Amino acid sequence: MRTRDLDDTADTDRTPTRTADPADFTVRHVDPATDSALIHRWVTHPKSAYWMMQDDSLQDIEEKYAAIAVDEHHDALIGLVDGVPAYLIERYDPRHVALVGLYPPEPGDVGLHFLVAPTTTPVHGFTRAAITSAVHTLFADPATRRVVMEPDVRNTAAHEVFAHAGFTIVERIAKPEKDAYLCVCTREEFTRSPGGRALAD
Repeated sequence: MRTRDLDDTADTDRTPTRTADPADFTVRHVDPATDSALIHRWVTHPKSAYWMMQDDSLQDIEEKYAAIAVDEHHDALIGLVDGVPAYLIERYDPRHVALVGLYPPEPGDVGLHFLVAPTTTPVHGFTRAAITSAVHTLFADPATRRVVMEPDVRNTAAHEVFAHAGFTIVERIAKPEKDAYLCVCTREEFTRSPGGRALAD
């Protein structure tokens, strides 16, 4: 089964209410003009503290995602299930964004920032399904050989979720804004991971 692409459509400000199979997700590019209000609510939510955007204004978000939309090394996608926005990912070239000078990139490395939609009614297993879908989206490009992430060292819950999709911690790195772990997932590790196996069933 494959994660499907979805044409841009109007979304309501809801959160999914069922446990999803990773293949049930669809993805579309962020439209800064119409998605910034939703993203602003997500990134300023207390559960999104590790994104360090708690004090950003709506204008800040609009400007950030407008810049990403025209950046050849960076783009942003929203994952949906049943037509409901479920997660945000930023896909980037680590040679130019986020990890410049912090590790030796290899050909085919693609960076990933991941945020599941904050909710007061979490659904068991949903975040693991969402990260599996997000990583699958990046590996859908045959040029992608590894996906790399740099989560905050304090975000232990995220480390466990990322491991479900095949990520391993390689080393601790010092970024200007945080101490982070460099996490890496190869295509083969994703396929063998619990998330990857669930997608293949």
